[in-house]
Amino acid sequence: MTIQRPLVPDDLYAYQWVSQPSIGSHGLVAYVNQTVDKNLNDYVTQIRVISSEGEDDRRFTDGDHDSAPAWSPEGKRLAFLRSSDGIKQLYTTTIKDSLEGPNTDAVKHTSSKRGVDSYVWSPDGNYIAFLSRVGEDEAEAQAVTVDGVGSERKPDDLRGRVFERTTPKAEGSGWWDGLYSHLFVLELESGRITRLTKGAWDAGSPVWSPDSESISFISKQVQEPGADADLLHFADIYTIKRSGGGPVKLTPSTLQITQLAYSPDGWRITLTASDRVFGSSSHNRLYSVPAAGGIPEPVALNLDLQLGNSALGDMKSAAGGQSLLYDPNNVHLGVYVLGTRDGTVHLYRLAETGLVEKVTEGEEKDIYQFALSPDGRFIVAAALTAERPGELYRIDTETGEESRLTYHNDQLLAGLQINTPERITFQASDGIAIHGWLLRPYKLTQDERTKVPLVLMIHGGPHAMYTGVFSHEIQTLSAQGYAVLWVNPRGSMGYGQDFVQACRGDFGGGDARDLLEAVDYALAQFDFLDETRLGVGGGSYGGVMTNWLVSHTHRFRAAFTHRSISNWLSLYGTSDIGISYIEDVIGGNLKENAELLWSKSPLAHAHQIETPLLILHGEADYRTPISQAEELYSILKRYGKTTKLIRYPDSNHSILKSGKPSLRADSFEQVNAWFREYL
Repeated sequence: MTIQRPLVPDDLYAYQWVSQPSIGSHGLVAYVNQTVDKNLNDYVTQIRVISSEGEDDRRFTDGDHDSAPAWSPEGKRLAFLRSSDGIKQLYTTTIKDSLEGPNTDAVKHTSSKRGVDSYVWSPDGNYIAFLSRVGEDEAEAQAVTVDGVGSERKPDDLRGRVFERTTPKAEGSGWWDGLYSHLFVLELESGRITRLTKGAWDAGSPVWSPDSESISFISKQVQEPGADADLLHFADIYTIKRSGGGPVKLTPSTLQITQLAYSPDGWRITLTASDRVFGSSSHNRLYSVPAAGGIPEPVALNLDLQLGNSALGDMKSAAGGQSLLYDPNNVHLGVYVLGTRDGTVHLYRLAETGLVEKVTEGEEKDIYQFALSPDGRFIVAAALTAERPGELYRIDTETGEESRLTYHNDQLLAGLQINTPERITFQASDGIAIHGWLLRPYKLTQDERTKVPLVLMIHGGPHAMYTGVFSHEIQTLSAQGYAVLWVNPRGSMGYGQDFVQACRGDFGGGDARDLLEAVDYALAQFDFLDETRLGVGGGSYGGVMTNWLVSHTHRFRAAFTHRSISNWLSLYGTSDIGISYIEDVIGGNLKENAELLWSKSPLAHAHQIETPLLILHGEADYRTPISQAEELYSILKRYGKTTKLIRYPDSNHSILKSGKPSLRADSFEQVNAWFREYL
């Protein structure tokens, strides 16, 4: 019998993360398996293959920084990206007759100075379109070379860096380097690379037409003189011939488009997009537009469902991939998409007629990526459940029958005490239903006299969603002896358009009440909770809400705030999304609403904070710059409050999802230590 122990922060080093499945015509599934090299304090990403029946799971390529596998249409070659010194290049390899050991004969096809960002096979298998960052007027030979890596000209250190863009920096990439993402095509037979697009704009999400003659992509291109692309929300679909010529605009700049896919007959393009009627809280919906261009028409008009994955969590190793795929066997029924609803992310099939069919089941599930077999008979999905981190699952598209393909974390989990959360639902004081979960602490005693502390966790966004699936952060807290409560307050995705827009212009109002009433509900329902020992914490929007709560109530005995906001006035000009976010969600600007923004800033009320507050922040965060933490810390120290500031070097807003392993583990240790001392 295996003796199970409580989970600890350093168990982070032992997880394996699966992502990016691709299914070949032969039935083999290629995917990425990510592990941690503790000595190097870095991640290892290897490409593996497994049969569609879950057999012969083996390593397929020999690199330790390989990603983005994709089978060629005929299934003989696998393309992938390999990173060297942080620069990704495009490779292909073939299936070997021998199954012993990984392939070592990969062919390198690009030597881009700035690397390849993404790529896609042509349907005939003769070409690969890819994106790479280049200067507006940079010559092709300077941007991409086939024979060797070009040398980047170093900036003149004796001169200042000039910026004229409204938003000259971006979370994850830093200050703008004057480059744009443009489209290139590789001809496999000759090795020739041709640049297709140029200009002071970015191309994204390329998709081939079924005849392999054209490529459509998403781009935001300013048409009117004096217009500012950084202040525009809408993007468009453009199409360009593989043989050259200029891009042709297909849509009328009325939607914020995120993904697109050609119908199998090539006559129309389906897209997921938001009309932004309700700003950033607007649902993504399905639209269809003729491939020759026109006005996008909504599909399933009355569907009150957020398309795509809006779930937050710390156990997803890769961003969501293409989640808009046509069923090759039925062009009218239809399109496979992910849908965010009721604290889960499932797979749906949508038809032009408006018919909606839920393909997958499960009360606690977060499907973050999926691939469709070329014959349309089955899907392979990467999904999290309540009991385990992400694994691959096969889903039959006709019967919905599901089977697990990978078992990478089973050995680790067998030795750990993993608790599963309980779903809760209650009515807020104004009648709105609020949904969430409670996780009991590790080895909760049955002694009725024993009371345990309760920690309220608050998610970011606010237009995101918590799920009830496996979370290292939450399991770590449970293992320390705390009950953990997390809910989706108004403003969260997954509960309808009215619910998600309910927090706009009401920061610290209904959203804060939902959270406090969730605590009241939990205390009333679970008699093992100690109402005198309450903790609270969160990151990003969850961090600013933590700051707001502890500055307006003394109910909490300890708190932590991660990557948080303290001052809407200063965030307006320092965040990469400060202008749009504050005007849209908080509801004001510096010229007309300075008093409102200050009154809604936790910093204005920080002198009232009595709760010991731990402040954690990444030094390279451009979404919520570390100055937000510094302002809050300084005010708290000035007024003699109990606080501590922890700065994480070279860490951005995604530190708890993809930051250096040691820093992620340290963050959990610091929070645990803080709660041990004060809670």
